Amino acid sequence: MAIRSDLRNIAVIAHVDHGKTTLVDALLRQSGAFRENEQV
Repeated sequence: MAIRSDLRNIAVIAHVDHGKTTLVDALLRQSGAFRENEQV
């Protein structure tokens, strides 16, 4: 298997209701994982 330098693993650790989903949604939008017409 080839090693890819464009991938990163991250961990988000926070208590309930501290914005984890909001943070991950923003990261996915910014990375281009979703098109403009798609909802996260």
